[in-house]
Amino acid sequence: MITIRPVDPADFDAVADLTVESYVGGGFVAEASSYVRHLRDTAGRAEQAEVVVAEWQGEVVGSVTIAEPGTAYSDVARTGELEFRMLAVSSAARRKGAGSALVRHVLDAAYDRGLHAVVISTEPEMVDARRIYDRNDFVHMPDRDWEPAPGMGLTVLVREIV
Repeated sequence: MITIRPVDPADFDAVADLTVESYVGGGFVAEASSYVRHLRDTAGRAEQAEVVVAEWQGEVVGSVTIAEPGTAYSDVARTGELEFRMLAVSSAARRKGAGSALVRHVLDAAYDRGLHAVVISTEPEMVDARRIYDRNDFVHMPDRDWEPAPGMGLTVLVREIV
């Protein structure tokens, strides 16, 4: 069974490793990219945003960063929305429900805070993550798509909370 809980400083290295594994190993970020430093900086994210982990059989197998609009880790969230970033699941734990559990946690957090939507920026090539977003009724908002760097187009998906 997957358990979702707040990150603990003792988890920082494991979260850093699995996040880099997911993004670099998945071919979404080049190993030489300066973004790898951000992916690895779990402590920095935990200081400025909410980081939660998925635990399976006592091992951290996934994580996600949750950000309020206007904060350091929010790129596209607007007032009344909650943004999540850096969703990562270890390759050994794929298809065990960790990614889905993390996304459901974010949706529940938005609901509990009385927010009206959850937003995520993703790459079209992130097929496994897109399946999770599709199953959770996220909708592409083309007018909100953006490029954090030239040639790196990100798709913005929004899930309304009712």
